[in-house]
Amino acid sequence: MTGAMMTAMLVLFAISVPIAIALCLASMVGLFGFTTLPAIILPQQIFIALDKFPLAAIPFFILAGNLMEVGGMSRRLVEFARAFVGPLQGGLAATCVLTCMMFSAISGSSIATMFAVGTVLIPAMRHYGYPVGFTAALMAVSAELGVIIPPSIPMILYGVATQTSIPALFLAGVLPGLLIAGALLVTVLVWCRLKGWGQRDGDGRLDRWTATRRAIWALLMPVLIMGGIYGGVTTPTEASIIAVAYALLVGFVLHREMSWVMMRDAWRRSVVTASVIMFIIGSASVLGYLLNRQGVPDAAALWLTSSFEGPHALMLAVNLMLFVVGMFIETGASIMVLGPILQEAAVRLGIDSVHFGTVMIVNLALGMITPPLGVNLFAAAQIAQCSVTVMLRPLLVFVAVIIACLLVISFVPAISLTLPGLMTR
Repeated sequence: MTGAMMTAMLVLFAISVPIAIALCLASMVGLFGFTTLPAIILPQQIFIALDKFPLAAIPFFILAGNLMEVGGMSRRLVEFARAFVGPLQGGLAATCVLTCMMFSAISGSSIATMFAVGTVLIPAMRHYGYPVGFTAALMAVSAELGVIIPPSIPMILYGVATQTSIPALFLAGVLPGLLIAGALLVTVLVWCRLKGWGQRDGDGRLDRWTATRRAIWALLMPVLIMGGIYGGVTTPTEASIIAVAYALLVGFVLHREMSWVMMRDAWRRSVVTASVIMFIIGSASVLGYLLNRQGVPDAAALWLTSSFEGPHALMLAVNLMLFVVGMFIETGASIMVLGPILQEAAVRLGIDSVHFGTVMIVNLALGMITPPLGVNLFAAAQIAQCSVTVMLRPLLVFVAVIIACLLVISFVPAISLTLPGLMTR
């Protein structure tokens, strides 16, 4: 049964069937073709998978990010970052990384980060003479921080799938996210200096006091979200609802840039995005249920622990596997299907579940910027109005930088576990 489901799933992926539908159809192959279970198992397992309180945070974080975009908050974050790094040669490229890092602390989604920041910065970078391939590739890679720096939707999925503490996962993503952001900043500043790009990036920027004053409400939003969670005042789900209310307050009352039509459009986009994610979760849960009945997770964990001697060998093998998987399978589906299997093997070899989850999410985030799936690539190409092929050469440099960071995160657990360790003291 397992072989038939996996074969069906891969064939459906190959013919470009949407991820959620492919998972559901593959599950139906196993359910109706190899078991005598009643058909009601299908909707029942989907309902059980979605009937989890932490999952409610996903649509609200997506909505908060979209409301920030239409309410003027994302533009003010760009102005704030540019005010501080704009005078540097390559300062506008550095602004791209810094703004994505700040926006990531609110949206939890790379696509939300991509459109909120990219629609402002890609035209600006093109205006100041940056090559279109470099601009689009940098935006695609920087938006990846949206799923690493908390709050992160993939972290919520991993926590739900593996019964790992979501607040601990959020904390574990902070230092890895800062490491990757710092590495990208150094890379773009050195690159721009070598190429002679960005010599006029300081032209037309706001002074630091004005930019800070204009962005203050946007800058307070991550403090409100993460402060509520780690102060013990709110759960991640409650914090996501507060984020939406705060974005509405700022957009309508404080900035006065949001209209009812803009809010409706943001709501519509959020519903579509969240529905796709929930469909994937539900479909993946049926597949996981059938795999569990076959004993696949236990057998896979036993094989992995017996095949690789020690945690370092397992971590290297898992990184290679996830890099390939991320190129072809959507991040949420990969986490829901593979997360419980790989986490069990990792725990058996003494790898902390929070550390492993961080490594898994950083690795799968690479799939967002690598063909053929590469959702960030296609979104950046759409905004920049260029082909993906012109992005590939600069993209190789950025991917190499992130892989180097991934290896450091994988084999230096303290980067992921220092902040969660402080929380438990």
